[in-house]
Amino acid sequence: MRLGSGAFAACCVVIEVLGVALFLRGFFPAPVRSSSRAEQRAEPAAPEPSAGASSNWTKLPPPLFKKVVIMLIDGLRDDFVFGSKGVKFMPYTTYLVEKGASHSFVAEAKLPTVTMPRIKALMTGSLPGFIDVVRNLNSPELLEDNVITQAKAAGKRIIFYGDETWVKLFPKHFVEYDGTTSFFVSDYTEVDDNVTRHLDKVLKRGDWDMLILHYLGLDHIGHVSGPSSPLIGHKLREMDSILMKIHTSLLSEERETLVPNLLVLCGDHGMSETGGHGASSMEELNTALILISSAFERKPGDIRRPKHVQQTDLAATLAIGLGLPIPGNSVGSLLFPTVEGRPVREQLRFLHLNAVQLSKLLQENVPSYEKEPGFEQFKMSERLHGNWIRLYLEENNSEVLFNLGAKVRRQYLDALRTLSLSLSRQVAQYDIYSMLVGTVVVLEVLSLLLLSIPEALSNKAELEVPLWSPVFSLLFYLTLLVLSALHVIVCTSAESSCYFCGLSWLTAGGVMVLVSALLCAVVSALAKTFGDGKFLSKNPAHPKPRWSELDVLILLGTMGHVLSLGASSFIEEEHQTWYFLINTLCLALCHEIYRNCLLRDDSEPQQCPHVEEEFIRTAAALQDRSTGCDTLEPHGVSRSLTSLDTLRGYEKWMVLASPWVILTCCRLLRSLNQTGVQWAHRPDLGHWLTSSDHKAELSVLTALSLIVIFALVQRKCSLTSKVALALGLLGVYCYRAAIGNVLFPWQRDSKDISKGVIEARFVHVFVLGILFTGTKDLLKSQVIATDVTIKTVGLWEIYSGLVLLAALLFRPHNLPVLVFSLLIQTIMTKFIWKPLRHDAAEITIMHYWFGQAFFYFQRLCTESCLLLLCTDLFFSSLCIYHFGDVPALPFIYMERVFSKTSL
Repeated sequence: MRLGSGAFAACCVVIEVLGVALFLRGFFPAPVRSSSRAEQRAEPAAPEPSAGASSNWTKLPPPLFKKVVIMLIDGLRDDFVFGSKGVKFMPYTTYLVEKGASHSFVAEAKLPTVTMPRIKALMTGSLPGFIDVVRNLNSPELLEDNVITQAKAAGKRIIFYGDETWVKLFPKHFVEYDGTTSFFVSDYTEVDDNVTRHLDKVLKRGDWDMLILHYLGLDHIGHVSGPSSPLIGHKLREMDSILMKIHTSLLSEERETLVPNLLVLCGDHGMSETGGHGASSMEELNTALILISSAFERKPGDIRRPKHVQQTDLAATLAIGLGLPIPGNSVGSLLFPTVEGRPVREQLRFLHLNAVQLSKLLQENVPSYEKEPGFEQFKMSERLHGNWIRLYLEENNSEVLFNLGAKVRRQYLDALRTLSLSLSRQVAQYDIYSMLVGTVVVLEVLSLLLLSIPEALSNKAELEVPLWSPVFSLLFYLTLLVLSALHVIVCTSAESSCYFCGLSWLTAGGVMVLVSALLCAVVSALAKTFGDGKFLSKNPAHPKPRWSELDVLILLGTMGHVLSLGASSFIEEEHQTWYFLINTLCLALCHEIYRNCLLRDDSEPQQCPHVEEEFIRTAAALQDRSTGCDTLEPHGVSRSLTSLDTLRGYEKWMVLASPWVILTCCRLLRSLNQTGVQWAHRPDLGHWLTSSDHKAELSVLTALSLIVIFALVQRKCSLTSKVALALGLLGVYCYRAAIGNVLFPWQRDSKDISKGVIEARFVHVFVLGILFTGTKDLLKSQVIATDVTIKTVGLWEIYSGLVLLAALLFRPHNLPVLVFSLLIQTIMTKFIWKPLRHDAAEITIMHYWFGQAFFYFQRLCTESCLLLLCTDLFFSSLCIYHFGDVPALPFIYMERVFSKTSL
């Protein structure tokens, strides 16, 4: 069947999306959920177990605390409180941890370590999925059963101040609230002052039962300056004083009411050594959790070291403390130290309620729940509990009752631990069958696409795709029969739920027919490709071009990277793959250059005209200064290019030296930042530059980098844009000096640190001005006068505006990454792509490879990576926009931003 390249690509994309969706459905399994919704959970509490005697305790226990204050500090990792920083900057908190009436824990968060999923975990006790990373940008209302909803239903009045994510999750739950935005990370002062300013008034009032405070300043400092910044100490000291104010107020109220209150100090996630979060390092997972109340009696000399617990345990603990039902989807267990001072019967009652809730959740989500060890332990604990109740109601105060109570307590705690582990493991269980089917579909479509490269990139290509003949072949029916048999075997023997097995037989059969047909099509296409070469033909009059060694390297390297993602170790150290690939690419380019220059291959070169030559027709003055992408032909105009044989003087030497210069730049950048799971903790130049002892060296490096950026970018800009760019880069340095990253020559210390808001707005004005000027020139060239020179200047000005925005968002020690990115781009354009006449497909994939490598050169910095998108992407799209195909670079970079970085 003959298809145009557009129709072929559309079919491949549709099938590819289906395969990817099926794979993701298996990779991100359905979370553990209770069948009853929050609004339907009016069922009575489980009665107290009994053996031969009737217990009259069939209701929820009364609240343990009158008021609860939750002070959540964003990015509060455990060593900020329990380490040397806590001792130095949080003396009051340290006193409460070591000698006060408190219980301290190191709460382990689960992936993803971003704010919104962590809030959900704290309030629901469930384990959010990775889809919540996207929802973190615009949180929908939380309909899942949670502590806040239960408290509101119980008539408790809740007040909130802080991150507006809470307001989005619970829009109708607070009687009073004031939300603050979390996306202006340079503000770490006002964002917290807007929370604290309400405290004095609220603490004097008695018309609330629950107060929630979410402070963002510490997390913002981490994003801007990292955990080693001197600003961290100032912020921790501020948080310590606020904690002391709240605790003192609660103690004063307790003296009047004689009813204990509870103060909770916690973090939603930690902070990596670079200041970000979102990944799985210990610094990002471990957060501080301190429960403070006069009910927690402490004897002199009682040393309580922080215990390791799960972050999801807080929801069950808060529910018990407030006298509420435990959220139905909670996989956490009660923090027992909070109730160990209560009578034994109450302790066992609390543990029984938690165990009943977890066992019900297990029954609803695990088909073979009766075989789970946690369920068996729960049943045994319940029987022992009934025996203890019978002895207790008989008023037997013997030692047997005491020993049996201790045994029941241990049994419950073991059962809770095992049940929680089983449910957590259920969330992390992959649907292998669905993933495998989706992978097969994706690989089959990719095989067809690879067989169509490179001719199918042209809009005029026509493809001989064997679609109908395989349907009537023996291979098709044999494949379909084997797949159907495997489907029946897998679905009948699977112990856990499987999404693909849950589909109707008609739908599953359609997928198997598609897989069989695609397999036959791939086999037939391979036979024709290697047999007579007639699978693709752009024009029968022209022979099919031969694949070069570089094409083979690019194809194998890209496929090898895709296959490497099947192993977790390669994912954790993905940067090593890209470092190897770009080094190999540079050596391959070096081999190609030397072969063409030194061996003087006189064969007829492949026609590959370029975009900028059209521009040069009316702007000859720009020709010698061109750093554009000289590889593609605009509007089908054919032009001959200068070959390697005609290069003379320094140009030829630069062509010969360019791969080695690029290799040297990449090696220097690898030393700047260590990344990956195994290497991130090792010292590097970035740590050395960001330390407080080397601020002068960082200031000099920042200034030099900004000067080089101006020199590389300004050459094609108009005079107005050059001035705006220079002032904007000066504003970038002033902004970094204002927030304490770098120093002015006349500045000796960082005492005059400010928020940098004015300086940042100053830079944004110039960014918008440059972008507006470039857009105006583009519109003028299209509407008023078809002038290629104006279009060239307009495109370059938009490019320079995006570079200025990137310079603003890059951390100071990462500015050399932007410099080398621009430098390598210039070298490859002028001395590799133009002389060697690489086509659009090769240039696009080279951009992809270098873009991935430069992502890791920044040590996974979200804000920097997002703007590297603008610089490298815009330039590559400038190269190929006349070719008629949409570049893949935007999707490549967005995938990097959302899947690898901290939000």
